[in-house]
Amino acid sequence: MLSAVVLHALAALAVASGVLVFVVDSMARATFSLLTSLLCVAGVVIGLGLDYLGVVTVLMMTIEMAVMAVFMIMYMMNPAGLMPMTMVHNTRGSAVLCGLLFVLLVTGVLLIPWPEPRGRPPRDATRELGMSLMGPQMLTMMTLGMALFATIVSGVVLAVRGGRYDRRGDGLDAGREPGPSRGDVGG
Repeated sequence: MLSAVVLHALAALAVASGVLVFVVDSMARATFSLLTSLLCVAGVVIGLGLDYLGVVTVLMMTIEMAVMAVFMIMYMMNPAGLMPMTMVHNTRGSAVLCGLLFVLLVTGVLLIPWPEPRGRPPRDATRELGMSLMGPQMLTMMTLGMALFATIVSGVVLAVRGGRYDRRGDGLDAGREPGPSRGDVGG
C-alpha cells in the first residue's frame, strides 16, 4: 500500500514538474523543473523494481541537466537564465497538436489488444533486461562506460590549467599564477 502511494505521488510530481517546464519564465527554472520531473520518473522506475534502469536514469539526467546548465550559462545572452522569457512559442498551434496527440495515444491505449502475460517473471529482471539489450556485450559496454568516464575526467583535468586554489602558497594574499588570457582561471 505504501509503495503504491509513493509511486502515485512520484508520478503526480513528475507530471506537475513537467508542466512547470513550460510555465516558468526562465531557462534556469525550466532546467530544474525538468530535472525534478526526470528524477521522479527514475523514482517510479526504481519503485517498479528496475533498480539499474532507475539509477542509470538518475545519473544520465543529472549529468545532462548539468551540461545543459553549463552551456546555458556559457552561450546565452542572459547567463544565469533568470530573466523572464517565454518558454512556449505558437501556443495555440502547440496546444491543438498536443490535444490531438493525447487523444490519439489514449485511443491507442484503450483500443489495442494487450498481450496476455505468459510464463513467470525472471528472478533477476535487471540482468535479463541487460542481456536482452546488450546480449553478450554487457561487459564490453560496462568497460566502455568506465573508459568514457575516465576520458571525460582526464579531458577536464588537462583543459584546466589552474583550479580554485591556484594561488601560490597557503596565503590567500599571495599572487596568482599567470593565466594564458585575462579572466582565465589561472589569471
